[in-house]
Amino acid sequence: MNLILQSLSAERNAIDRIANLAGVAAVDISSGGRHAWRCDNVAYSGSLKTLIDAACYGAGIDCAWLPSAPEPGAKLGDFKLLVMDMDSTLITIECIDEIADMQGLKPQVSTITEAAMRGEIEFNESLTRRVALLNGLDASALQRVFDERLQLSPGAENMLAAVKAAGIKTLLVSGGFTFFTDRMKAALGLDYAHSNVLEIVDGKLTGKVVGGIVNAEVKKLTVERVCADLNIAPSQAIVMGDGANDLNMMRIAGLSVAFRAKPVVRAQAGVALNFVGLDGILPILA
Repeated sequence: MNLILQSLSAERNAIDRIANLAGVAAVDISSGGRHAWRCDNVAYSGSLKTLIDAACYGAGIDCAWLPSAPEPGAKLGDFKLLVMDMDSTLITIECIDEIADMQGLKPQVSTITEAAMRGEIEFNESLTRRVALLNGLDASALQRVFDERLQLSPGAENMLAAVKAAGIKTLLVSGGFTFFTDRMKAALGLDYAHSNVLEIVDGKLTGKVVGGIVNAEVKKLTVERVCADLNIAPSQAIVMGDGANDLNMMRIAGLSVAFRAKPVVRAQAGVALNFVGLDGILPILA
């Protein structure tokens, strides 16, 4: 197996310590401001992976295990669709938590959000409970969140530029709300977006969602639908997420990426980016 190491800093001593555990040298493959190293032909075993994964996490280093020749890993150009969760993946915030903050209810809503993302509360129940707390809030709060608090996650723009240059289509699928996904789709030039619709009556949130809830199963079905529209297999999709409601769509992907994710998601993803930005997929797929 080959091992790709990435870090926010260019600290070579920590990288060399990991390479020594792997029993090979680390070759610097940094580019575009991204600090990355490659360890080729590591004598892979489950116990070595566990050791190196733990050492990397403790040192603030991201690692990815890839097949070595004669079965090289996939390249960026092998994929045809990039699928992204929105909240805490493409963007740094949970929009519903920030909307709730306008009501002074962020702690209550955040607690439910965190439990749902860890998989401790069923998503439909969690969203229904959280949205109900927004009843009566002036809809102008949505625009305030978008203008004042929404930020792209580190590396998002670099990642999207590379993906578009490779001719890969983009899908934003979220358990969040169309108010934000529609604006992100337009601002970033994404190809598809799908999320929940907040009910607004007389300029106020009613505390309800219009139509079905975009939960884990709907996310998976949306990925399958877009793949069918593009006449590609789900194995030609990269799927990125951070919470338990992303796992269903991640399982059908050719490459699943956990981005600063909950432990239950990191454990099941093909690649986990815990420290570097979203563009950390680029050295892995180079």
